[in-house]
This record gives sequence, structure tokens and C-alpha cells, in this order.
Amino acid sequence: MSWTFEILAEPTNGLTEGPVWDGSGLLYTNIPNSRILRYDAASGLISVWREGTNNANGLMLDSQGRLFACEGGGRQMVQYPTDGGETVVLGDNYQGKRLNSPNDLAVDSQGRVWFTDPRYGDFRDDMELDHESIFRLEPQTDGSWKCVRVTFDTTSPNGLLLSHDEKTLYVAQSKYGDGQKRELRAYPIHADGSLGKYEVLHNFYPHRGIDGMTLDIDGNIVATAGWEVSGPGGMIYVFAPNGRVLETHPLPCQRPTNCTFGGPELSDLYVTSIEGHLLRAKTDRRGKRVGA
Repeated sequence: MSWTFEILAEPTNGLTEGPVWDGSGLLYTNIPNSRILRYDAASGLISVWREGTNNANGLMLDSQGRLFACEGGGRQMVQYPTDGGETVVLGDNYQGKRLNSPNDLAVDSQGRVWFTDPRYGDFRDDMELDHESIFRLEPQTDGSWKCVRVTFDTTSPNGLLLSHDEKTLYVAQSKYGDGQKRELRAYPIHADGSLGKYEVLHNFYPHRGIDGMTLDIDGNIVATAGWEVSGPGGMIYVFAPNGRVLETHPLPCQRPTNCTFGGPELSDLYVTSIEGHLLRAKTDRRGKRVGA
């Protein structure tokens, strides 16, 4: 089945990211303007849902309906109360050193929050950590969160996903530059929460690799990748868990950033872009409901 993408929002307000379906609409971030927008599926209207988000990037709802976010500009992981209350900071440092710029996240069945912490761009003078890693925030009995480092071999990790059985962590390794690695990786998750040696499922070099991704109900990886500089351009890739490319779907944007399933049957794919689009396509695939 060929997917036809309709443009729900033209690129007028800067980079969009972090799409998450809330049951009747789509929340997504507008990073340069530090706000979260909401697309209402019934009316087709887009409104400002929250402002002052410190250039928030990735968003994720857990099984309890709590909204977690990566505040890249604030260099912290947070929770946003859905009633518009004050932002709750979950973590802003590792071993006393400030995080780089949290980017994307995943929440597991134990309520732990996994997140990537790269530093994109040329300005690195204020970095306190000497690595760009993936961390896991673990809720403690006193209400605090413990930050645990889980990767020691990533440079500019971007999107990440947990497999449905939570035995594999999929990671977009997205370091740009000559000779740098742009890979879709699969890390086995051990019983103690540590990661084993990764397997490269797909190598995108020298083109733009994966930015964001989601899973369909069958455990396949649906990912945004590509750009206008080289390669096939902005694209949705569908990978089997072993890395086999099952499908590709061209997009009407140059640099897609992230995607998620939504709609009544979770069969609509929503896509954001560096230009600032919000796109949607009817698909023959389905997402998995949170907590299902």
C-alpha cells in the first residue's frame, strides 16, 4: 500500500518534533518557540497547548497518562501535568554534572524513563559531561529519580525505542560529519537493566540517518530519515526487528524529524519535520496503545 501524506500544518513556525497521540488529538513540540501544539482530530484545528517549555523536544505519555518531555534548552527531563500545572523536574544532571541536551525518550512498563542526551550544533563550551550517552531515570520510593547511564559507546544518540517485550533498545546513532556513524542499532537489555553489545541493523552513512521512530503493533520500526543533500530524500522507513527494510514511503518534506501512530484505530501516521510540518497519512499498519 502506498501512503499518501497530507499537509496538516505548513512550515511557518519552525522545527516540529515529539508527536504523541493523546486519544483524540496529537501533541507535538515547536522547539524554537518553546511551546507544545495540539492538533484536534475532530475539528482539524491546531492550538497552543503549553508555552515556556525550554525548547522541549521529545514527548511521551505513559500508561497512567502522564506526559514526560525532554527539555533540550533547559538541559533537563520533566513531567508536564495535563491540567496545566507547574513543570516537575525529574533530573538535570548525572553525577553532579549537567546534562547536555535531552532529545528523545521512552517509558517502560516499570515507569522508568529512558532518554538520549546528545549535544547538536557547534557550541559545546558549556558542556559538563565528556560523553553523549543514553540514560535511564528510575523512580525512587521517596519520589525522587535516580539517573543511570546505560550506554558508553554512543555519540549523538537521537531517537530511541523499546521493543514490545522490553528486551531490546533500538537507538538512532546520528553523529554527522565525515567518517561518523549513522546507524540504527539494537542493544539487548539484560535482566539487571544493563545493555549488551549492539547490533547494527542499518547503516545510513553517508546520508542523514534516523531522527525519530515508533513501533507498529507487530514490533516493526517505523522511522523518519533522509534529507535533500544526498540519498533518496525525506523518507519513512519500515524495518523488521532484524533490520530488513520492509517498506519506504517518500515524504513531502526535506528533513522529517519524528513520527507516531494516531487516530481511532491508531492507523494514521503523523510526521513532523525540521521545516515545521505536521503531516498525516492513512496506513495499513497500526500502532500499539499505551499500556496495552
